[in-house]
Amino acid sequence: MPRYVNGEEAASHLGNAQRILVIGCSGSGKSTLSRQLSERLDLPHLAMDREFFWLPGWKLRPRQEMLALISKAAAGERWIMDGTGPKTLPLRLPRAHVVVWMRPPRWVSLRGVLWRWFAYWKKTRPDMADGCPEKIDLDFLRYVWNFERRDAVEIEMQLAAHADLPVLVLKSHAETALLLAKIKRGH
Repeated sequence: MPRYVNGEEAASHLGNAQRILVIGCSGSGKSTLSRQLSERLDLPHLAMDREFFWLPGWKLRPRQEMLALISKAAAGERWIMDGTGPKTLPLRLPRAHVVVWMRPPRWVSLRGVLWRWFAYWKKTRPDMADGCPEKIDLDFLRYVWNFERRDAVEIEMQLAAHADLPVLVLKSHAETALLLAKIKRGH
């Protein structure tokens, strides 16, 4: 079983961590939290969509190249990496000091995806590869709706294989705000 921690303990772990993994469904707030933690903890932020997965024009990077880039980045001494990619967790979990798992209700993630689409319509958001303007379709909405049922069991199994790794689960924006309030800027 993963080693779940509460917000107080997680804030302490985060304050000392050099490598933080932020995972969860699209629209859950991973990238927003990662940017805020990056500023507060002075750690480089690596958005998996931008750094590893996508090439301009929504072209998926070749798998071997993507895995090599993730392995190299995970080997680094300091980072906050946001993105779930269950198939790449074995490359990242062994190097992480703390995992933050964003697990709000699926309607919150759907709202986040719709808000993001509206806010970045015809533009590329900061955590996405250049040349990938924000888009949305029925398949993506289904992915978000079914994320918890489809991916949570695999994620939990992979986290359980790293039983000493602290995992904080955030189920709402209010819990995220409380966590951030405990972590001062320039910590």
